[in-house]
Amino acid sequence: MLRDITLGQYYPINSIIHNLDPRFKILSSFAYIIALFIVKNIQAYFIVIGFLGLTIYLSKVPLKYILRGLKPIFLIIILTLAVNIFMTPGEVLYRIGPVKITREGIEMAVLMGLRLIFLIIGTSLLTLTTSPIELTDGIERVLSPFKKIGVPAHELAMMMTIALRFIPTLLEETDKIMKAQMARGADFESGNIVKRAKSLIPLLVPLFIGAFRRADDLAMAMEARCYRGGENRTRMKQLKFEARDYIATIITIFFVISIVVMRYIL
Repeated sequence: MLRDITLGQYYPINSIIHNLDPRFKILSSFAYIIALFIVKNIQAYFIVIGFLGLTIYLSKVPLKYILRGLKPIFLIIILTLAVNIFMTPGEVLYRIGPVKITREGIEMAVLMGLRLIFLIIGTSLLTLTTSPIELTDGIERVLSPFKKIGVPAHELAMMMTIALRFIPTLLEETDKIMKAQMARGADFESGNIVKRAKSLIPLLVPLFIGAFRRADDLAMAMEARCYRGGENRTRMKQLKFEARDYIATIITIFFVISIVVMRYIL
């Protein structure tokens, strides 16, 4: 299950999406998230499917690899569907005692389930198609206008990128610790919720110790290399918008406008 988490992982391959400017990919991800929360009908999701399908096709990332990231949130999706089906008032289709299923509840469950699935797939494409260095530069350049009001753009970009970068590392270390504990007789699956929570203590303690040790090693390595933040730092690769970035921007704007039209006009 831990190996199925794709957030924070980078899939190295040469594709159109990989070669896009990281600033565009960051801003388009925010536009995509906003568009998803604007969607209020099934018809608009066909536009989302078309936009997302085109992005996945151009990224050359295997669809099976992307869908693997949905496994860790499968229970959350099921819970979201159940809450909306049974808790949304409206026209009753089926009733079992106090529990009732409504037509509006089914529609809301489908909308919320699709929204959650598309949200995970779309946001995971950002890290799958952008290397940590490009992501750091992109976030810093996006936040650079806020430096005038005292926002530490470089420090925020560095912290967010390090956090994303160490997600796969911590997941791999968690898997190793869990297998080591299971080899010593630990049981993480049987028993009630309280017993399972107690069985996680031997897993969490070494995981946190290892995480703090990695953080200390990283800080010492940065200090040894005379790291002093973003002042007077140069970059090997300068970010520059090219023709493909402008074309992708036009497509994204058209996508957002289509969603807005479907929501507020049609």
